[in-house]
Amino acid sequence: MLTPKLNELLELRHQAQALGLVSSQKTQTPLSGLYASVFRGQGMDFEEVREYRQGDEIRNLDWRVTARMNKPYLKVYREERERSVVLCIDTGIHTQFGTRGTFKSIQAARIAALLGWSAHGHGDRVGGLLFGQQRPLFFRPSRSQRALGEVLRHLTIAPTIDTSDETALEHALKILNRSTTTGALLFIIADFNQTPIIILQRTLSQLHQRHEIVLISVDDPADYDLPAIGQVCFTAHDGTQSYVDTDNRTGRIAYQQAWETHRQALKQIAKRLYIDFFSVSTQDDVYQGVLNGLRQRVQQQRTHR
Repeated sequence: MLTPKLNELLELRHQAQALGLVSSQKTQTPLSGLYASVFRGQGMDFEEVREYRQGDEIRNLDWRVTARMNKPYLKVYREERERSVVLCIDTGIHTQFGTRGTFKSIQAARIAALLGWSAHGHGDRVGGLLFGQQRPLFFRPSRSQRALGEVLRHLTIAPTIDTSDETALEHALKILNRSTTTGALLFIIADFNQTPIIILQRTLSQLHQRHEIVLISVDDPADYDLPAIGQVCFTAHDGTQSYVDTDNRTGRIAYQQAWETHRQALKQIAKRLYIDFFSVSTQDDVYQGVLNGLRQRVQQQRTHR
């Protein structure tokens, strides 16, 4: 059974800096500060009024000063330092799967580490929730580097016998809702194919009322493009087995359509609730995959200005 290596997850701290996800004086890249620019705190403290510059948020214009000075002026806010970031990670036995690149479990751990170090580098409190096994593990957000290290260490432990069902994510999100202070930033890194749309809609609708949410789906090409490799035995979480003839073209098309239907429904839920959503494949470079997802958010922010 493949598991992430702790040293690799710890080393991603340096990768986060090199990619500019963590803003520092030693790191001057075109992407410097991307994390901070994308995920501003919910609570903002007023800092100053200054003259408007091209590209500024129009919604922050100070209309009284603008009228008095006869040219646009902007209210500038300083983001709160004490923001909680929770990495909610699917560690179920079904993530021990991958046909290209790596396993979903390893890619999910890498994504969590990269985002965790990015948040820690900006002074955010970082915690975690590992779900999909016999009982969820919740790590309360803390500014301590040791706290993030503990989350990452548990990601390297091989999963126990899976006794969870399709409501594992629902249970995890309920724990988040009652255990995390309002205004937290929640990264939910999961194999969303395992959870019915009706459950996702119900739980996300409740959660987004109190928190900012980013959904990151960890996908494998075989999730939507079943290879023709003959008779294959599939085992469900409850132990039941089904044999599928993957050489059957009609069956492969139905398989792909079912995945597409589920994915489009998930995207519609995210769009309706103003929740960010992007995916990272097992065959992707994890750093580039996360950057593409953050850039997607930046592009959406510019479009809605």
